[in-house]
Amino acid sequence: MTQVYDHGGGVRSIEVPIPDNPLGHTLVYVVDTDRGPVLIDTGWDDPASWDTLAEGLVACGTAAGEIHGVVITHHHPDHHGLSGRVREASGAWIAMHAADTALVRRARSTGLDRWFTYMSAKLAAAGAPETHVAPLRAARPSTLPGLSPALPDREIVPGELLDLPGRRLRAIWTPGHTPGHVCLHLEEQHPARLPGHGRLFSGDHLLPGITPHIGLYEDPDDATVTDPLGDYLDSLERVGRLAPAEVLPAHQHVFTDAASRVGELLTHHEDRLTGLLTLLADPLTPWQLAERMEWNRPWDQIPYGSRNIAVSEAEAHLRRLVKLGRAEAVPESDPVTYVAV
Repeated sequence: MTQVYDHGGGVRSIEVPIPDNPLGHTLVYVVDTDRGPVLIDTGWDDPASWDTLAEGLVACGTAAGEIHGVVITHHHPDHHGLSGRVREASGAWIAMHAADTALVRRARSTGLDRWFTYMSAKLAAAGAPETHVAPLRAARPSTLPGLSPALPDREIVPGELLDLPGRRLRAIWTPGHTPGHVCLHLEEQHPARLPGHGRLFSGDHLLPGITPHIGLYEDPDDATVTDPLGDYLDSLERVGRLAPAEVLPAHQHVFTDAASRVGELLTHHEDRLTGLLTLLADPLTPWQLAERMEWNRPWDQIPYGSRNIAVSEAEAHLRRLVKLGRAEAVPESDPVTYVAV
């Protein structure tokens, strides 16, 4: 049965399922405006997910064909996946931050062979064993989630109010989970008059019980050394200063006391960086570091695809430590190893 929640003040949410994923669902928000309903995120591009979204919209008193616009917090397929179908059904515009729009454009133009060659090379450079890299070298699927996304037609400009007649929804740039992730601050009094400054649609940036994945900003055509974890920590502090009365995240459930959650996440990452320095008493490749890091299950129980994500997260933490001067690459190591300093 489709789960729909009324959060008051012309805001509702629909649980749109993510197939074969422990997260379970994406919370798609329906925001009433003077020109019709606007969606914040859309859910995974899957027939069952589309049916759930369509049923949920009817339960909210509208329909897919009546959607005025779609605001995307970030480009990942569990958020942006159904945007194209919504636009086909309604003619709605799609808005996204320029940095993530660039990734969407690149995904649409980069062939699958190029992606698999790129990922194989990156994993090998990170010290992954040949037994792990070999399947990627041989893999040639006809499609891959997130590589044929709808191209947005509007830009979300950080700091500016979105063009939503009758509402005050301001874009807050919060890079880290992706380079163009945005939170959306509804600068209106909370409908239940909870203390604080409006409500925050937080996407994946701030979740009540999950630490968002912070990996590398993957781009086959860009060798820039970025610092996603540093971006994320800076963004967290910026969101904490907003002091919203309530946070409406893309997963799990609505919650209050954003400042406390921000504090927990900042402490978590500082503790993790400190723990990694202990592991880096001896030189380790990113793969070896990922094997030794603490995850939600033992390394030998982590699925193949999730190991790739774990290595990306290990590299993001290594880049942060290097930037802080707390670790360094060992000269002439191949694959490159890192050690605490």
